[in-house]
Amino acid sequence: MGAHRVMRQDDNGNRFLVAAGLERAEAERLAAEFEARGHKQLYWVEAEAQEQDDAAG
Repeated sequence: MGAHRVMRQDDNGNRFLVAAGLERAEAERLAAEFEARGHKQLYWVEAEAQEQDDAAG
């Protein structure tokens, strides 16, 4: 399982990182919690890029 992050886009189109390093279920729960607040911002979950663990090999 990879790490996931929650992103936000405001009503001006600016995108921000809300939280990172989460399990997918936790990221989805957090995004849903923010969405439920009724603000104009858009929240979504995306997978974080996997780092190359064996860069030397």
